Amino acid sequence: MPTALSDAQLPRSSDRGSSPAPAGVPRRRTRVLALAEARWAAAATAAFLVALPLQLAEAASWTWGALYAVAYVAGGWEPALAGLKALREKTLDVDLLMIVAALGAASIGQVMDGALLIVIFATSGALEALATARTADSVRSLLDLAPATATRLADGGTEETVDTAGLRIGDVILVRPGERVGADGEVLDGASDVDQATITGEPLPVGKEAGDEVFAGTLNGAGALRVRVGRDASDSVIARIVAMVEEASETKAPTQLFIEKVEQRYSLGMVVATLAVFAVPLAFGDDLTGALLRAMTFMIVASPCAVVLATMPPLLSAIANAGRHGVLVKSAVVMERLGQVDAVALDKTGTLTEGTPRVTAVHALPASGLTDDALLALAAAAEHRSEHPLARAVVGAARARGLDIPSVTGFASAPGVGVSAMVGAANVEVGAPARLLDAGPEDAADVNALAHARRLGEDGQTAVLVRRDGTPVGVLGIADRLRPDAAATVGALHTLTGTAPMLLTGDNAQAAARLAKEVGIGDVRAGLLPQDKVAAVREAEDAGRRILVIGDGVNDAPALAAAHTGIAMGRAGSDLALETADAVIVRDELATVPKVIALSRRARGLVVQNLVIAGAFIAVLVTWDLVGSLPLPLGVLGHEGSTVLVGLNGLRLLRDAAWRDAGT
Repeated sequence: MPTALSDAQLPRSSDRGSSPAPAGVPRRRTRVLALAEARWAAAATAAFLVALPLQLAEAASWTWGALYAVAYVAGGWEPALAGLKALREKTLDVDLLMIVAALGAASIGQVMDGALLIVIFATSGALEALATARTADSVRSLLDLAPATATRLADGGTEETVDTAGLRIGDVILVRPGERVGADGEVLDGASDVDQATITGEPLPVGKEAGDEVFAGTLNGAGALRVRVGRDASDSVIARIVAMVEEASETKAPTQLFIEKVEQRYSLGMVVATLAVFAVPLAFGDDLTGALLRAMTFMIVASPCAVVLATMPPLLSAIANAGRHGVLVKSAVVMERLGQVDAVALDKTGTLTEGTPRVTAVHALPASGLTDDALLALAAAAEHRSEHPLARAVVGAARARGLDIPSVTGFASAPGVGVSAMVGAANVEVGAPARLLDAGPEDAADVNALAHARRLGEDGQTAVLVRRDGTPVGVLGIADRLRPDAAATVGALHTLTGTAPMLLTGDNAQAAARLAKEVGIGDVRAGLLPQDKVAAVREAEDAGRRILVIGDGVNDAPALAAAHTGIAMGRAGSDLALETADAVIVRDELATVPKVIALSRRARGLVVQNLVIAGAFIAVLVTWDLVGSLPLPLGVLGHEGSTVLVGLNGLRLLRDAAWRDAGT
């Protein structure tokens, strides 16, 4: 009973500044009656509930008979059509067997029993459709980033506001300060810092100028950009992520594929057994109605509907719940595999660190005559009017030390380079050493500053040069802050897998060891190139481990591909990352990793529960029908009741409580 996902279920932003709804904000959900399966099931149920009291009240048969006919048609036409199409392809569909059983019941006068079968069968199909739709809703609500409109520049430079869906390759759009980029493309002119953390996971805004690539949905900074559209809206990074959501709902886990393979043989055997149950008693003198009734009852109770429904609802519900909490799991296959993980490898930068920069070192050059505090105050004065995250880190550090920040005049910002301002009579510049000293070191101060910057870089920090009247006076070191939940997450992963996580990083050994000590990782492998990370992953898997790799989704792509399961932080935007990562932590919350692993294990546990429930019902009901005399209504209630029970059991993982309890 598969459900197709329509574009109408995809949320769209209503303005150019839209962004994903934060946690706690009501999310859009597909209403139950918006699903065709639910509407047909509701119609069949309503007709049945009106017909039943009329029949019991002994009203004219044509009144309740017509209503039962409505129930049969409303609840049965879709599975009947699907079953006939499958039959044409030489595949025996369980749905078709249920329709045949219902019609068989009606043919021997058990009209109400057949209608009840149809109603409950349609209801179980609606439950599966709801699980699939809620999966799409929950995950797509996280992807509501792309602006609905963009400013397109027509011939002659005139501006027109157009729907981003109507942009074509080669169109030129204007992205004003503070707007979201309307399409993937190339910057033609202009310069700005673009916050693309939602797409690439980079912790800091990236300087963009002519020739650079930008992505739809990223947030422009203080400069204006003219961008030539390089991809259709349907092929943008965000659109590709949305496509993965649809694939997640359509893929089937190995357990489900195995069940469906067995289902075909089982269904054929069931048809043969049904014919035997009908023919053998008839041959020994049983009456036609009694033999047919027993055979129809057997076909109903022996049908593996509940078994078929055992797997996908728990996995789809787990995908939906994970999506609501910021984890995009690409498929049911991945959700099932996550629960099998028994070892974890983590990247350092952007994974264990949160991307919030802070000043970690202040070095005033001896020749400057400044103290470290005076240097920091001078840099903070120049950076005070800038909105760049590095600027906020410098100003925050100065305030944290209680320093007086001088007022400035003539503030100017050069995206990707730095800032400058007049502090008193001195021209102060703060920015990247490579940009401010792009002509190369010219004197001892330059050489000294670059030496400090190089040491900071080797220690995993970002160096910021401070110049006064063209002469370097000091260097600041800025580094990412360790994620507050990093140590707790490492501990939780250790507990879940039974194996201590390892750190795989390209950073130097000293910086890696310092961070590993803070989070409690003992196995540290530093200075690794991408191929070295792959070798480490394969070494673990050769030892029998099913390893999960967590990285930034770009530089770690080879390791993500080589691992049993790969999770990317920050919704990596490159084509390579989208193809290699099995799951993406959209909100960069590292603590969601052990949660989603625990949720996967709960889903797998529910699959086992469902298979036990389905098997037990089938065994009891079949035995009752063959050994005793099982009334058809009880057979319908027992079999279809087990199907609904299995479906509802799987949907338990849609609840927020399932996420809260994961891992506890």
